[in-house]
Amino acid sequence: MGQTASSLIRATSVAHAHDAPDHVALDYEARLLRRKRLTSAGGRGFLVDLPEVVSVGAGDCFVLEDGGLIAVEPAPEALVAVTGDLPRLAWHIGNRHTPCRIEPDRLLIRADHVLEAMLAQLGAVLTPVTEPFSPEGGAYGHGRTMGHSHGHGHGHSHD
Repeated sequence: MGQTASSLIRATSVAHAHDAPDHVALDYEARLLRRKRLTSAGGRGFLVDLPEVVSVGAGDCFVLEDGGLIAVEPAPEALVAVTGDLPRLAWHIGNRHTPCRIEPDRLLIRADHVLEAMLAQLGAVLTPVTEPFSPEGGAYGHGRTMGHSHGHGHGHSHD
C-alpha cells in the first residue's frame, strides 16, 4: 500500500540550487502551490508543505526535512508561438493579463482559443508547440501575473 501524506517526507521550504540529484517536472499551473503530494522523476514520494503559496520555477528546489533537494523543472505543455508585429501583439496579450514568455522572435502563451482568435484577427501567425512554459514575472521581475480567470490579486514569491 502507498504512503499516506502523514508518512511522507516533507518539503517545508524552497531554495535556489543547481545541483539537486533528483527533480520533479511541473507545468505552469502546478508550479503555484503550498501543499501538494508529489513524486520525483527518481520515484521519491514527498509532501510539499510550505507556510504560504509560492510560485516555483527552474533553478528552484524543494528542501526536504532530511536535507535532500528535489529540483523543479518546467514540464512541457500545450503552448502557442505567436509571431508578427510583436510589440503590438505583446501589448494586447499584456492588456489581458495573460502570462507570456517574450523572446526576440516570438511570444509564447498557453493555448487559449479565445485569445488565439483575437490575435489572429490582429494579424498574428499562430503555431501550436509543446514546450516548457516559463513566462515573464510580474511588474517587479518575479512572482506571477494573474490573469482575469485568477482574480486581480498579486502573485507570491519566495525571494
